[in-house]
Amino acid sequence: MTCIFCQIISGEAPAEIVFRDEQVTAFADAHPAASVHLLIVPNRHIASLNDLAAEDELLAGHLLAVARRLAAEQSLVDGGYRLVINTGAGSGQTVPHLHLHLLGGGKMRTHLG
Repeated sequence: MTCIFCQIISGEAPAEIVFRDEQVTAFADAHPAASVHLLIVPNRHIASLNDLAAEDELLAGHLLAVARRLAAEQSLVDGGYRLVINTGAGSGQTVPHLHLHLLGGGKMRTHLG
């Protein structure tokens, strides 16, 4: 069975796609935790951050570059935004496909650092 993010990437499942290139796809989270809540996922199935290989370093950097680009497009740069990567069930990762949460559009409820 293919994961839901793979289905979104392939067009088998619906999503509000906001960005796509050869390496990554970004779409609106179906259950947003902020007024802007986008998910940025590699097009190739990688279960979690723990499954990135040394040869995936460029992909990891590209995920961050896309997040920065989308933050600017969503007018989040001046007000601030948060990037979150949950890794493993204990952290709250519910879909076993590496993804970045881009959150913003208002004051964040908790301060992490």
